[in-house]
Amino acid sequence: MKKKIAVLTGAGVSAESGISTFRDSGGLWDNYNVEDVASIDGWYRNPGLVLDFYNIRRKELASASPNAAHLAIAGLEKDYDVTVITQNVDNLHERAGSTRIIHLHGELTKVRPEDSCNDRDGFSEAKVFDIGYGEIHLGDLSPDGVQLRPHIVWFGEAVPKIESAIDAVEAADILLIVGTSLQVYPAAGLYRYAGRNTPIYIIDPKDVPAYDRRITHIRNVATAGMEEFRRILDGQKAD
Repeated sequence: MKKKIAVLTGAGVSAESGISTFRDSGGLWDNYNVEDVASIDGWYRNPGLVLDFYNIRRKELASASPNAAHLAIAGLEKDYDVTVITQNVDNLHERAGSTRIIHLHGELTKVRPEDSCNDRDGFSEAKVFDIGYGEIHLGDLSPDGVQLRPHIVWFGEAVPKIESAIDAVEAADILLIVGTSLQVYPAAGLYRYAGRNTPIYIIDPKDVPAYDRRITHIRNVATAGMEEFRRILDGQKAD
């Protein structure tokens, strides 16, 4: 039976594909306040601005490609039972070949009616549909006549898939965390659900706020860090 690896990814895994992150300077987010375009209150205040912002992000995603880190994560499936838990809303894990993905914060290429908002019970997946890299605007309605909104989990909304993510971490023999600052909750606390003897590897060039005896910090960008992680795994198989 294959060992289980849970992989938690954040913006750093897609940064090398040219996808802007909101915590680093020089990107798309420099021109926007997070509260205006990534919160449910921002949607209520100015839905047109929010729609325009995500139209830009879809256009950005259309020209991006999976990088070596995405491909290396997908390649783990050859030897391991892998579940990817991502905070990213892009589809680069899918395009790299990963087959089991939990999107904690939604998916950029998908939309749903605005009355299908996140709550403790989640939302109806039947009302979610993929528009690819197209645009939506004010006045674009669902089949039942409701304004469409991005299929994104914004600040101020519940995270319906967090329980599935917890289950994957609890079941994992190895937990790998790639490209996340571990500052956005509830995802930042997922590592605490790993088993007492489960090794945790964090790939990130910056300091991480997590302190745990199980953690091995690979201080590198995602692509180079995944190469080092793979060497560690291969070394363990050889022992």
